[in-house]
Amino acid sequence: MTRDELSDWLRLALTPGVGPGTARRLLAAFGLPGAIFAQPRTALLQVATPEQAQALGQLPEALPALVADTWQWLQADPGVRRVVTLGDPAYPQSLLEIADPPLLLHVLGPPQFDLTQLRQAIAVVGSRNPTPQGLGHAKAFGRALGEAGWTVISGLALGVDGAAHEGALEAAGNDPRQLATVAVVGTGLDRVYPARHRPLAQHIARQGLLVSEFPLGTPPLTQNFPRRNRLIAGLARGTLVVEAALQSGSLITARLAAEQGKDVFAIPGSIHSPQARGCHALIRQGAKLVEKVQDILEDLGAQVPPAAPSDRQSGAETEPQEADDPMLAAIGHDPVGLDALVARTGWPAAQLQARLLELEIDGHVARLPGGLFQRIGQA
Repeated sequence: MTRDELSDWLRLALTPGVGPGTARRLLAAFGLPGAIFAQPRTALLQVATPEQAQALGQLPEALPALVADTWQWLQADPGVRRVVTLGDPAYPQSLLEIADPPLLLHVLGPPQFDLTQLRQAIAVVGSRNPTPQGLGHAKAFGRALGEAGWTVISGLALGVDGAAHEGALEAAGNDPRQLATVAVVGTGLDRVYPARHRPLAQHIARQGLLVSEFPLGTPPLTQNFPRRNRLIAGLARGTLVVEAALQSGSLITARLAAEQGKDVFAIPGSIHSPQARGCHALIRQGAKLVEKVQDILEDLGAQVPPAAPSDRQSGAETEPQEADDPMLAAIGHDPVGLDALVARTGWPAAQLQARLLELEIDGHVARLPGGLFQRIGQA
């Protein structure tokens, strides 16, 4: 792509009042963006409104600076940093099938990876404030999917998203042939949000791809994240929701996946956990209940590998340890307080606290706000 071609695409994307639908009609009518801007007003009026035709004849004020910044960004690391436009052979077919595919995508990652390789990809999304159990599920499912040869797509957010990316990266190791994970972000690719995920983003840039439809310099604006979610759903063959409240972006992603005709999967949780209610609602609406990664792969008609340790740790096989540790049996699978454990076990509070601390240090129990404790499925 030349600098002039880049300028034309960015100009079309920045033109006020010209949304993706109008832009696609203009491209269909006239070809590349440069040809659109060369059209007389009378020709534009055959496709666009008078207001849109007038806007197309004016240079957006922010265009020169954005072209300069984007060109500099691309030239700083050619091949690793690229812009993929609608109609480019590297543009993913799966996004062409959604209602409003973006005009262009900014992509960051090794040149041997591109978005057309996403034939086996699963979106894994969920709460930014998951329970310890949910965080463990996200990482374990991400790892198990990666071990089965699938790419994990998520949004780089705190909580479930980050854990799913980490699990997929662990599965890939340092294999340069495996596109481990794709992070679709709601900012420009010259920014990392949240900032604490900068090391994770750098790891993804070595073993996966970071993708954004938003121009460089775009800050983390609230309205951009729901738009980002349609791309997460669109790039994947199905969407797994690990934990989600009833009002959450994860449910938006699940709804968009269902509207696109994709499979939706959900992990059930405690009836007492607010973070499980979104998953339970999805299951009532027809989402597939998932206990292990084989449930997803079988439903998608994929080859199902033997259960790996990471899949067994995803929460489905924790019972054997209860026989060995009566404390874990007393805790059960829901958050529980110290008073309830005293009543269930008959142990003195001091003895209980000492044993709970041991289990916490060993990674079998997590301490929750409000003085509650919860098991973490690791057996």
